[in-house]
Amino acid sequence: MNKPSDEYETNVNHPGSFLAGVLLGGLVGAAATLLLAPQSGEKTRAQIQLKSVELRDQASEAVDDAVAQSRVKVRQITADVRAKAEELQHQGQNILDEQKARVSAVVEAAGNGKPAPHSS
Repeated sequence: MNKPSDEYETNVNHPGSFLAGVLLGGLVGAAATLLLAPQSGEKTRAQIQLKSVELRDQASEAVDDAVAQSRVKVRQITADVRAKAEELQHQGQNILDEQKARVSAVVEAAGNGKPAPHSS
């Protein structure tokens, strides 16, 4: 009787089995290559074009957002500068008015022959 190990040795040593294994392995490898192969050049170019349009749109939106934010910031800074300028103008006018009053008091006192009031 033939043992199972004898049958295995016969199949392994048979050249037809080896060639069948190589052929089967080659077919499996070819099928895997076709399934996993990159897409065609035309399809790749179409995807690149689509992605470039998407990136351009995203960049355009980002630029538009940045411009809008800059405009808001410029308006805010302009309003702050105007408010500060008005405040300084009022302070300057108040100081000028105080100085005019002091000069007037000195001139008036000198005209009356009275000593000028001291201001602190």
